[in-house]
Amino acid sequence: MTMNAKRRRAHDKLAALPGVGSVRRPVAPGRDDEFDLFYARSGPRSTTPVVIIPGGPGAASVGLYRGLRRHAAARGLDVIMIDHRGVGMSRHDDDGADLPPEALTIDQAVNDVAAVLDDAGADKAVIYGTSYGTYLAAGVGARHPDRVQAMVLDSPVLSARDIDAVRDETRRVLWDGAVPEAADLAPKVRKLVGDGVLTPAAGQLTAAVYGLAGPTVLTRQLDLLLQGRHVLWTLLNRASQLMFERKTPYRNEPDLVGRIGFRELNYGATPDGKPLDPAVAFREMAVESVEFEAEPYDLAAEMPKFSWPTVVISGGRDLITPRSVAEKIVSLIPGAVLVELATAGHSAIDSRERAALDILEATCAGTTASLPARAKELDAKPPGLGVRLLVGALGAAAVVESALPAAIPRALQRVTS
Repeated sequence: MTMNAKRRRAHDKLAALPGVGSVRRPVAPGRDDEFDLFYARSGPRSTTPVVIIPGGPGAASVGLYRGLRRHAAARGLDVIMIDHRGVGMSRHDDDGADLPPEALTIDQAVNDVAAVLDDAGADKAVIYGTSYGTYLAAGVGARHPDRVQAMVLDSPVLSARDIDAVRDETRRVLWDGAVPEAADLAPKVRKLVGDGVLTPAAGQLTAAVYGLAGPTVLTRQLDLLLQGRHVLWTLLNRASQLMFERKTPYRNEPDLVGRIGFRELNYGATPDGKPLDPAVAFREMAVESVEFEAEPYDLAAEMPKFSWPTVVISGGRDLITPRSVAEKIVSLIPGAVLVELATAGHSAIDSRERAALDILEATCAGTTASLPARAKELDAKPPGLGVRLLVGALGAAAVVESALPAAIPRALQRVTS
């Protein structure tokens, strides 16, 4: 795909924003051609900025996270965010064509971070990664340890073998009901899976709603499904597809880079034949069929060499990057501290921005040792307005649908399907 006029206008508008710049980068090792890798910098300039790396692969930075950068700047933080190669403003070569597959690897994206720091005149940075971004952040530690002042790993990924921990935690909570708040959920989930209502993809949506909105809201959704009322669930499923699977220019563009997760991090692992297998859901969501080859780093071997302060954030309701992985990482990195947000789900920087920025401020100030004792205080920080509105809307919509005569939701279901 080449850059059309509409995309060019959007690109130029973003390029004109204050603090947006670019650095020339090789398209791929062994090639002479280059492209423009874009990044945005905001807040008061410092000698040691913060680099925030979002999840994905596919999430853009320059356009999608303007609000986050504004909020961080208000706290006096000097923040750099990079549009991952193959995404957003960094999607195209000099001719306006999409970057080729050989340009899109984790190692090249990690080296891009170092190149941006060079361009920004920063010897070191505090590296904050969330979800997939934690693998890149840790990759910076492995490949460019001299560039790291401190590190925050939010909802972390450790290796291509994480799928086993994800399966175990998802089933422990949603299938076995082994945590008190999910004890009433599990029988409903088992019934809906047995009836064929909760498919693997719907199982992933169940895990996401549990993490973001909590067990009470999820229980209402499952009760509606048990009553044969599928309208709200259908709308939720379509909304999640729009947010995470569909290409949205300059916000979420997984179509080129999604293959990284499958090829290098085993997102579409071999299904194990058991219910609620995230690997099946990822395979169904894949833009193209890409099998796992090898991951670029052995982080379990690299992390014991990390010599900087490291904070690991884990949500108590995160079924996407579970607590056991976070605990393993803390055991590997000397002096690392774990901040447990008991009622949070996946990616604090997206769902609990105030808490995440508090943690980032403490990391920049060199007070990471105090953070575990502040876990309850940080967990009590309210989510952002967008998350609060979404959760409130889900609860209200569930009440409305449950109050309607059964024939009306069935008619609506036929319209929306």
